[in-house]
Amino acid sequence: MSDTELLSMASPVIVFDGVCNVCDRSVQFVLQRDTAKVFKFASMQGAFGAALMERAGLNPEDPDSFLLFEEGTTYQNSEAVIRILKKLDGPWPFLGGVFGLIPKPVRNWLYYLIARNRYRWFGKKDSCPLPPPDLQKRFLL
Repeated sequence: MSDTELLSMASPVIVFDGVCNVCDRSVQFVLQRDTAKVFKFASMQGAFGAALMERAGLNPEDPDSFLLFEEGTTYQNSEAVIRILKKLDGPWPFLGGVFGLIPKPVRNWLYYLIARNRYRWFGKKDSCPLPPPDLQKRFLL
């Protein structure tokens, strides 16, 4: 995928670890609170997600990052989480703003603590499950 194709994408894309249970729950959380259907999703294990990971200089085979690709810019880890929260329905934009007040090194330290231990604490799937038919158009393969 060329940079021109990536830059022309209209919707922000969340790139997630498709075999991680906590990542899967995070995607479900966003889907339930994104009634405007702002976000699209790409698993790191798929070709599209892997291309975005590589564009960000990350190895999709060693996924410790959560990405948001938005308007040609890649946001990682706690910054991605905050930007996503600010686009959801309910109290989440406010909470995203509050989390944004925490110094980035502290936010990212907490993020990395969870990321490094996510399989041990939350489990792992054998493969990335396919979304239900009504949501498939929001998932980029």
